[in-house]
Order: sequence, then structure tokens, then C-alpha cells
Amino acid sequence: MTDANSAVQDALASLAASRTVVVPAAERVADRIRVEVAEARLRVGARLPEQALGAALEVSRNTVREALSQLVAERVLVRVPNRGVFVARPEADDIRDVYSARLVIEPGALRYGSRAGDPALSSAVQDAYLEGRAAAESGDWTGVAAANQHFHREIVALAGSPRLEREMGRLLAEMRLVFQRMPEVREFHEPYLARNGEIATMLTEGQVEKAADELARYLVTARDQLLDAYSRLPGGPGH
Repeated sequence: MTDANSAVQDALASLAASRTVVVPAAERVADRIRVEVAEARLRVGARLPEQALGAALEVSRNTVREALSQLVAERVLVRVPNRGVFVARPEADDIRDVYSARLVIEPGALRYGSRAGDPALSSAVQDAYLEGRAAAESGDWTGVAAANQHFHREIVALAGSPRLEREMGRLLAEMRLVFQRMPEVREFHEPYLARNGEIATMLTEGQVEKAADELARYLVTARDQLLDAYSRLPGGPGH
């Protein structure tokens, strides 16, 4: 029994060292689709045909169907009876829900994350900010929006939790759909680019609590701005 226990411990140590995780095929397909949504290559209202997706990703139709069902449950996609599966069109309640989750996850990733206190590991956050600034300087506001996604993804990566990173990937996919409904990309993203820089500097200087507090204020402001913009969209509650 001792030898058996020792073998189990050795195996656990090996798995921990390699961090190898076998991801089901449907989850891999769902991840690929989330990335396409988060990077704005799949846009609101786009139809996702099962057969074409299966051929493109070289997986079975059943695998595609399982992945699409998962994304429908996450509200990234929507299934329309007798028509198919489409990229979802978020509403105001979706914004409230997404930001409720972000207000827990993002500041928490800084306050309690295993990597947030290491300025060297915060460099990826700074790089994402610089990516956004470079895009702004060239007038590429779609690029600024993408860099903002990368900035918030790197914030959560400081938690050192693959589970939180996967959840953030889902939230960012929904957020990109929200931004697609905004009438002016620059108007929304430009003020937050400077705030990204401030947060990145705080982290580089080791001011983790200050960065977490600023990020929470930032998220509340962004949520309220989006809700106000949504209320003025055609068909919104303000019309």
C-alpha cells in the first residue's frame, strides 16, 4: 500500500509540474468561437452553420453542436427555432450581469492573485496598455478596443487561476458584442486608455490595492456609461 501511495504522489507531482490538461473537443471549439467573437471577427447577428464549422475545425457535427449549446447557455450565441444559431445581441440586463461578475473577478484578481504583487509579472498588463496607445496614435480605434480586451485579460491572469481566465474569456466575448452596438468606438475607449495606463503604472510600482480600487471605480463608470448609451439606442428604453 505504501508503494501504491508513493506512486500516486509521484504521479500527482508530475501532473502538477507539467500542468497538462486534456480539454474536451467541444470546449476547444467553444474557445475558438469565443476568441473570434472577442476579437470582433464574428459580429452580432452572424449565423454559425454547424456543417461549415465542423469542416473548418475538422471536428464532428455533434462536437460543434455541443460547443454551440455551451455558448448559447453562456449567452454569447442565441438559437432561433427553425433558423439556426446566431451571435447574440446583448441587452441592458446583460451589461448589468457581466459587470457584476467583472467587479468581483477583476479587482479580486489583483487583491488576492498570486502574481499581482510581482512587478515583473505585471509587465504583460503594461504591454497591453502600450498596444492600445500605439493603436490610438495610428487612429486604429478597433485596435484600441482589441488591446483593451487584452488588458483586462492580463489583469485576470495575475490571479494565477486557469478557471478565472476561462471565465474572463467568456465575459470578454460578451463584452465585445456589447461594444459592437456602441455607435462610436473612439468615444467610449479613448478615456479608458489613459486609465489603463494609470492602473498599469500602479501595478508596476507594486501599488496593488490602489490599482484594485481604481479598477473597481473604472468598471462602475464604464457600466453606467454603457447603460446610458444603450438607453438611447433605437428601440431602447429611452425611445
